[in-house]
Parts: sequence; C-alpha cells; structure tokens
Amino acid sequence: MIVRVLGEGQFRLADGVFSKANSIDDRLQTAVEADDAAGFAEALAELIAFITDNGTPVPAEELIGSDAIVPAPDTTLEEVRSLLGDEGLIPD
Repeated sequence: MIVRVLGEGQFRLADGVFSKANSIDDRLQTAVEADDAAGFAEALAELIAFITDNGTPVPAEELIGSDAIVPAPDTTLEEVRSLLGDEGLIPD
C-alpha cells in the first residue's frame, strides 16, 4: 500500500505493518467522532510517525498513485472530519 503523508511524501507500507497503521487510524477516527481534539492530535501524530518510521519512502521521481492520504501534522480535527470516509483515512 502506498500512503501519502502531506508535507512528508509517499511511503510504501508492507503488509506486515499495515494492520498497525490501520489500528492507529481507527483510534483517530474514534477521536474525531467523539470530538476529542487531544485524542485526535495524539493519534494523528502517532500515525504519521508510524508511517514515516516503518514505511519505505517512494522516490520523488517515481510516479505512483496513493492508496491513502494522511493529512499534515498541523491539520485540525474539523479539517480531518471532512476527509474521513467510512474506513477512516487508511482503507481496510
């Protein structure tokens, strides 16, 4: 799966780490639905760190469509609320 983190670039997530990213995404979605700004900010920061630490960066010259897009760290809860689908930011 290719995940774009806005402001950071694209990362290739192996199947073995995808489920952990999806678990963090579930917590992020729960925080958004509960209007929990602190929980949202924590989950978003954790998701971005997990992706950048465990994903393989896709070279900028390699043109690949993203399977998921994760907003930048300074994105607000309200902005993310408009981006979330039924499956969160990272589809199952």
